[in-house]
Amino acid sequence: MFTRAAQAIDTAELFIITAGAGMGVDSGLPDFRGNTGFWQAYPPYARLGLSFAECANPEHFQRDPAFGWGFYGHRANLYRTTVPHEGFQILQRWITQKNAPYFVVTSNVDGQFQQAGFDDHQLLEVHGSIHWLQCTRPCSDTIWPNNEQLHVEELTMRADRIPRCPSCGMVSRPNILMFGDWSWLPQRTHAQEEHFQTFLEQHGDKRMVVIEMGAGTAIPTIRATSERLGWRHTGATVIRINTREPDIQPPHIPLPCGALEGLRAIDALLH
Repeated sequence: MFTRAAQAIDTAELFIITAGAGMGVDSGLPDFRGNTGFWQAYPPYARLGLSFAECANPEHFQRDPAFGWGFYGHRANLYRTTVPHEGFQILQRWITQKNAPYFVVTSNVDGQFQQAGFDDHQLLEVHGSIHWLQCTRPCSDTIWPNNEQLHVEELTMRADRIPRCPSCGMVSRPNILMFGDWSWLPQRTHAQEEHFQTFLEQHGDKRMVVIEMGAGTAIPTIRATSERLGWRHTGATVIRINTREPDIQPPHIPLPCGALEGLRAIDALLH
């Protein structure tokens, strides 16, 4: 399978990179799959018996914003200091060597692709980004860069202060699609979606390889995107790199391993 994947990349004229939460594990980011993984990363929430879905809820910014910002402020601090793993550079090298157009579609809100040097204009962040803020109300469609520097008390996971909307003074929140979220402002993501569709219209006739990494079935947005591209575009090949759920129908390629392990193995064959 790795040989077939290397052949697909070697003959590709167009790269689509799709990524879920598993892409960040090799950089040391926590795996939120199931309560066990989440609670290992955040013991205070284990003591409270709160799941990831319960913590990632916009209601906290209304009822107890220090708690809401404790969770998202801690994550923002973590993402800012995390160094993207070598796999990001491997992908960039393949794209550069082929001088091929590319686009990244990710459900991750961590900004790791931008931090690794990928073009922000070639990205679709389907769930938004922690690096942008909006009003909780919201009082307008405005979003702004998240330049907040918060201290989060590790024992209580509460923020030392509450960021506010510069227009109305209400509590602000990350521009992320959360669970049970009716106030997320999707305009930035919608603009990215339009850019992606224009990109496909311009380049969709090229020989496409879709490299999917760490995208699970619990929220299957990324997997569905990969499969849709793989079946709609003649000659497209999807390479699904996934430790737990690699299954995909032929002629597409399942690789049952982590993102970095898979990319390194393919890269070794290309060299």
